[in-house]
Amino acid sequence: MLLTITCTRDADSSTPATDLGFLLHKNPDRVQEFGLSFGTAHVLYPEAAAERCTAALLLEVDPVRLVRGTSRETQAFALGQYVNDRPYAASSLLSVAIGTVFRSALRGDCAQHPELARTPVPLRLELPAVGCRGGAEVAERVFAPLGWTVDATPLPLDPAFPEWGDSAHLRLVLSGTLRVAEALGHLYVLLPVLDGAKHYWLDAGEVDKLLRAAGSWLPGHPERDWITRRYLTRRQSLIRTALARLAELDDTDPEDLGAVDEPPQDTPAVGAADTDADSIRPDRTARGTVTADADPTPATGTTPSLAAQRRATVLAALRATGAARVLDLGCGEGALLRELLGDRSFQEITGIDVSARALAIARRRLRLDRMPEQVTRRITLRQGSLTYTDTSLRGYDAAVLMEVVEHIDPPRLPAFEYVVFGAAAPLSVLVTTPNAEYNVRYDGLPAGKFRHSDHRFEWTRDEFRAWAGRVAEHYGYLARFTPIGAPDPEVGPPCQLAVFTRAIDDAEGAAR
Repeated sequence: MLLTITCTRDADSSTPATDLGFLLHKNPDRVQEFGLSFGTAHVLYPEAAAERCTAALLLEVDPVRLVRGTSRETQAFALGQYVNDRPYAASSLLSVAIGTVFRSALRGDCAQHPELARTPVPLRLELPAVGCRGGAEVAERVFAPLGWTVDATPLPLDPAFPEWGDSAHLRLVLSGTLRVAEALGHLYVLLPVLDGAKHYWLDAGEVDKLLRAAGSWLPGHPERDWITRRYLTRRQSLIRTALARLAELDDTDPEDLGAVDEPPQDTPAVGAADTDADSIRPDRTARGTVTADADPTPATGTTPSLAAQRRATVLAALRATGAARVLDLGCGEGALLRELLGDRSFQEITGIDVSARALAIARRRLRLDRMPEQVTRRITLRQGSLTYTDTSLRGYDAAVLMEVVEHIDPPRLPAFEYVVFGAAAPLSVLVTTPNAEYNVRYDGLPAGKFRHSDHRFEWTRDEFRAWAGRVAEHYGYLARFTPIGAPDPEVGPPCQLAVFTRAIDDAEGAAR
């Protein structure tokens, strides 16, 4: 397998192309050799001049080493591995070599020229043979959104017999102006994706590896879900975890994405059986039926995503209430809890969710086991349902229900209203919910469909105001409304917030 990385510079450039050696941590004047479990990697520079410098990674695969350590079940096929003179196309083997040989470059480390590591440079990556199930179109789909100009040429099965057609391999050339760390990260993740297979066993650590390598670009990639499935070789438990964590990195909740009746072929469907009828919020890792992006703001750039705008609006409203003790009802996997912990004015935070799995993920993401005691004393996570009275919820300054109410069956709404506004009765209640009128702005959302498969309903602005007004009058609150997201002149904002404030008498105010 062969990968060449070429950097070019103009004659009047202040930095020579040979600075590629600093970025890769490999001296152009030396040939270096690295032992791997399945072969040997060589790094050399076929050319190294001020205007143009090329580094080559040559990977020699040793079939004998490749089968060492395989399980007993595969030994029956080992002879075919030992007697093997076949050529190898770029795949997960080359990805592992990149991760090993260019480890520091992948991290973006460059102690001698740190500013250079942060600077995009003109690059050309060339791979003579890449395994690519799906052909040149697939290579274009995954690399072009990352800023590459893609030249993917199918390789024939046999040049002597053109009538046999093309093979499942490409000659791939990528050209663009990117940081070297970005370029290597793209190859590291996407080579096994193109090939659709990995040569090693996958465990839960593979999700962490994916997020470390691609956390800066994969959340906003238009083929994010497909890339994730291929990278994790369709291991559904790993895929669900990875997609949920990517959604948080993107600040995009699964609920901000459109749903269709049928899930993608290699993703499990999510139905009513997967969600408790009393669910405060659906399992955030269950994302199988989500296909159409319904967040109109881009995942990258200066405009925050709708989920980020929602959290910012809620936090601003919470601070305005002066709340010190806060309930996050339907906290899910902790996106808002993380923000609350970052503000010391919130002295006591309690997260409630019906999903034990979501709470476990929240604990892990918040790293409560590693936080100092003075931080962990401020937060409590526990399981509970919002349709059953819980006396421990009484006495809080504020409660937040962020994208929660639309997951409750309409017949259970009166019970929910009593539990929150009647029994718990915090001084302030903040409720956000989608604006159903805005759904027509989502091209991928069929008419009459909700934004998430677990939504029991979605309210228009008038319907939300009518519900909030009725609840406020019944339980002694005043309600005011705030848009979330850029309002459309015809259909309003994508999301809506109601802030309920309870009137208290002098005696209660003195007690508080």
